[in-house]
Amino acid sequence: MRPERTLGDVAGAALGTAGAEGIRHEAFVYFGDVGFLGATRDFVLAGLAADEDVLVVVPEPGTSLLRSALGRAVKRVAFYDMAEVGKNPACIIPVWQEFVEWGVERGRSVRGIGEPVWPGRAAPELGECALHEALLNEAFAGPPSWRLRCLYEAGVFEPRVADGVWQTHPVVVDGGLARSSSPFRASGHGVAPPGEPGVDPFAAPLPDLGPPRAELAFGPRDLGLIRAAAAAAARAEGLNSDRVGDVELAVHEVATNSVRHGGGQGVARFWSDGGLICEVSDAGLVVDRLVGRRRPELELGGGRGLWLVNQLCDLVQLRSAQTGTTVRMFVRG
Repeated sequence: MRPERTLGDVAGAALGTAGAEGIRHEAFVYFGDVGFLGATRDFVLAGLAADEDVLVVVPEPGTSLLRSALGRAVKRVAFYDMAEVGKNPACIIPVWQEFVEWGVERGRSVRGIGEPVWPGRAAPELGECALHEALLNEAFAGPPSWRLRCLYEAGVFEPRVADGVWQTHPVVVDGGLARSSSPFRASGHGVAPPGEPGVDPFAAPLPDLGPPRAELAFGPRDLGLIRAAAAAAARAEGLNSDRVGDVELAVHEVATNSVRHGGGQGVARFWSDGGLICEVSDAGLVVDRLVGRRRPELELGGGRGLWLVNQLCDLVQLRSAQTGTTVRMFVRG
């Protein structure tokens, strides 16, 4: 007797061959704990039945709920805490990159579950989650084929986040129905932000933060001055010595990129907003939209600076267009 089709089966059918050569990227909107388990348990078990490797990257209490629901099968599933590894959304793609590459090395098919948005995420973090979801489609556009289900709990995020879900996923399961996303197709496969078709979020200007606490223009001979200014701003914010060192190194790396690739000069700014916000802007153009989001090769230097910055800071916003590049770094105590 043929089993009844689960929501996971329906979503897979709707996807068809859209992700045959790369990521099969879908969103699942759920309601409460029961909905969470409906979005995850059968999806995981289907992967295990197909002899796939499965990685679940969600925040608590979701991890504990799913572990309990899987019973003995939990031993075959890998878990990461999204609140830890995805605190800075720019650090999420490397987690999937490592998982997919590990599967390729072992000749295994893989699937994953991620939940980048949870209650309490600040507005800048939500914006970076949307950009992350768009860039996922680019990071895994080619082989191997694998499947990623992104979870969103209904009622805990703003309407603009919901709009972004439809624009960054080719298929969305909502209310138990899997639907192909016309906003995704209209936005150029996730590159346009909500309400602005054709506009690249990677090139969109960052929100104005008002007058900075300090602002310094710099050139090739001023990197030491920028490091000192960053350390001073961190100490004034009351950060401990380790975090002062993180700020100093992160700002130095970005300013060095400005000198090397951004026209030889730039401007550094600092704000206090429940933590320290540092920004470096220059006249350069970043061509690789995934820079700092892929683990760099050890023997190559390209992208290592921004990779390090993403590891040091709690949140990093990178925007680049023909008018220039801005890197905004958030560091909390």
